[in-house]
Amino acid sequence: MAEPFASPQDIQACRAAIRGGSKSFFAASFLLPREARDRAFALYGFCRWADDTVDQGEDAAAACSLVTRRLAMIYAGQPADSPIDRAFSDVVRQCDIPQALPDALIEGFAWDATGRQYETLSDVRAYGARVASSVGAMMSLVMGARSAEALARACDLGVAMQLTNIARDVGEDARVGRLYLPRAWFAEAGRDPDAWLAEPRFDAHIAACVQRLLTEADRLYRRARPGIAFLPSRCRPAIHAAARIYREIGVEAGRNRFDTVNRRATTSTLRKLGLAGAAVLDAVFASTAAAEGPLAETRFLVDAAPDAPAPDTPPPWWRVDEEWGRVIGILHDVKMRDRAAGG
Repeated sequence: MAEPFASPQDIQACRAAIRGGSKSFFAASFLLPREARDRAFALYGFCRWADDTVDQGEDAAAACSLVTRRLAMIYAGQPADSPIDRAFSDVVRQCDIPQALPDALIEGFAWDATGRQYETLSDVRAYGARVASSVGAMMSLVMGARSAEALARACDLGVAMQLTNIARDVGEDARVGRLYLPRAWFAEAGRDPDAWLAEPRFDAHIAACVQRLLTEADRLYRRARPGIAFLPSRCRPAIHAAARIYREIGVEAGRNRFDTVNRRATTSTLRKLGLAGAAVLDAVFASTAAAEGPLAETRFLVDAAPDAPAPDTPPPWWRVDEEWGRVIGILHDVKMRDRAAGG
């Protein structure tokens, strides 16, 4: 096997990038086995860098070109002199990640940069396929699950999480001129989406749109759940935890009467602890269900990855107490770090 590009310090740099960028993923990631966790840090580190580069750049086209060039260098085995590029290059090589998957992610960032509009729910799912399901499919490969069934469910989970993000950030997005709620839903209610975007306010129509989007997210969380059983047993608690923690954002939005214009739905560390504990039991008792094909919007991602049987070992029944203890320790450490940082 070729020598890795990345050093332990490079992995730590990726870890730091995720620590500041996604607390939910950061907490759930510590339930992964060490090797899968380090690869996940590298994957998310590259995705975060690419997102920030395009989103914060003054010239969107130039930023997309830069990210595309850096990705080409990674796939050529000549990563740029950057901890994140070196670490992701190792992941690409070790996990046989087809370039079509990160290409789809960059396409989604380009959609953001060019102000693409989303008329229908299918259009929104297509956006979620690019900016979230592409990452879900890569994570499935990182964890060693390559079957079409595993990838289809990973893509379902990605879209579900992205719909949750959109529902949570309606006000935040509107204040920077972005609208991800389907514009057709405004037309159905006789509303002008551009007029609302110019002066975003919460009302019954927006509440109904947020609720409708979260209902679709819930449908996809249910579709995705059986697919977690295709993952190696030691990886399952982390993905169940991530799904539960993200889904709880929608529950919290419901408690706020779906007002995500004036307030951002968040989940406390204590609640995350309970959800992560439940995820351990999910990993023990969950099983696969009758296979469904991928969403029409994510099929291209599933088709991009070479198919292979997914490893599927029985859940470690005798280790539930150990996993639960690990959950408590991990989230206690996260909480202490948040307090120390003033978060």
